[in-house]
Amino acid sequence: MNGTPVIVVGSGPTGLLLAGDLATAGVPVTVVERRPHETSNLSRAFVLHARTLEQLDARALADGLEALGQRLDKLRLFGHLTIDLDDLPSRFNHLLVLPQYEVEKALERRAVEAGVDFRYETEVTGLSQDGTGVTVEVRGADGSTEPLRAEYLVGADGMRSAVRDAIGLPFPGHSVIRSVVLADVRLAEQPETLLTVNAVGDAFAFIAPFGDGYHRVIAWNRARDVPDSEPLDLDEIKEVTRLALGRDFGMHDARWMSRFHSDERQAPAYRVGRVFLAGDAAHVHTPAGGQGMNTGLQDAANLSWKLAQVMGGHAGSELLDTYQSERHPVGRSVLRSSGGIVRLAMAERPWELALRAAVTTVLDHATPARRRMLGRLTGIGYRYAAPRGSHPLTGTRAPDVALADGGRLYESLRGGHFVLITPEGHDDRGAHKGRLTVERWASGRRTTVLVRPDGYVGWAAEGADVQGIEAALAAHVG
Repeated sequence: MNGTPVIVVGSGPTGLLLAGDLATAGVPVTVVERRPHETSNLSRAFVLHARTLEQLDARALADGLEALGQRLDKLRLFGHLTIDLDDLPSRFNHLLVLPQYEVEKALERRAVEAGVDFRYETEVTGLSQDGTGVTVEVRGADGSTEPLRAEYLVGADGMRSAVRDAIGLPFPGHSVIRSVVLADVRLAEQPETLLTVNAVGDAFAFIAPFGDGYHRVIAWNRARDVPDSEPLDLDEIKEVTRLALGRDFGMHDARWMSRFHSDERQAPAYRVGRVFLAGDAAHVHTPAGGQGMNTGLQDAANLSWKLAQVMGGHAGSELLDTYQSERHPVGRSVLRSSGGIVRLAMAERPWELALRAAVTTVLDHATPARRRMLGRLTGIGYRYAAPRGSHPLTGTRAPDVALADGGRLYESLRGGHFVLITPEGHDDRGAHKGRLTVERWASGRRTTVLVRPDGYVGWAAEGADVQGIEAALAAHVG
């Protein structure tokens, strides 16, 4: 039986980031993927939000992706509300419009360079676990089967997760919208805005560029509620787009068309023993707000450093329980926010339209409400629960602060290390060599902050002495 410390099932963005992080931290990892190894020009996700870009910046990938994508500095909701992103407290105060496959290519290159073992055309057919590890049965392209053994396994294998089914977890929820149509087309007329989106009572449509001459169209027509198996042609795509946007931009030469339904579902647990779920295997929601891929990547960033700590013997397995306690509430919040957006977009009854008008007015005029909404949408507003009596910064997202050597925090995070920022510096004497970087504030700030590898504050104190810092490092870095 072949053994590896960690098996990741699924080579989408979530699985690739997680595997790359583990391998970078020195943890051997095998990725099992049922699809063949090929780069598809089809893509479900199109937007990277600020928090995801910060996570990619901590992996030296953000600048390269920024060069490939197109920046969107304003959000338009419900046809009338425009929200400026310039005030986002992030280096990435914008949305990056970029097809998912470009993100996958960058993450795959990183994972390959770090030494990840990929097994394509390999399907999970069974799974069992005991007190020391997980055994997963896989079937290869030639039909042969074999068991693989790991200490831990992560299912990042999408909405129809074989891993989730194998561990017996339900996936409760329901379909929010049926018969959503999707197409990749060329346009005779270019839209005036980078992302074109609008909703009327009976239809909505979304258009985004691939960057290769094609545009993705996602649309829905209330009057056309048919099964996903119903045939679809370009005329139907044009018709629903005209309903929602007023014109179809001269669509032609569709290279792909599909009909699907959009679900809201969340697994009740993200961990069962030595098996974890991440990304769409753990939660799915409507595409409103473009939060799907972003939430999965942030799941991976949360779990990877914890697995590396435990596999390296620097923390007990109880650290892994915090993956559930930190990420499950975020997944639930994303379900609510994305579902709220799409329900308001689909508003038809007078009271629904009145509610949409009220929400639009509040977001347009109330700065705190707009800030909270943007924090949820972009991911920078989430914080994790902290122990009673902790410093107020504990559990919050660490902003990309300037450091005394002229660098930035997220550059310092680029080794998967903890980062300690102090007023005067700290002599660690090699006790946490390879896992801790010590920095000083560029400003005169007196707070001492320990930033986790995922960019959240693990501990902070005012006027900390050497003994206090050492105790915090022992507790968090191990």
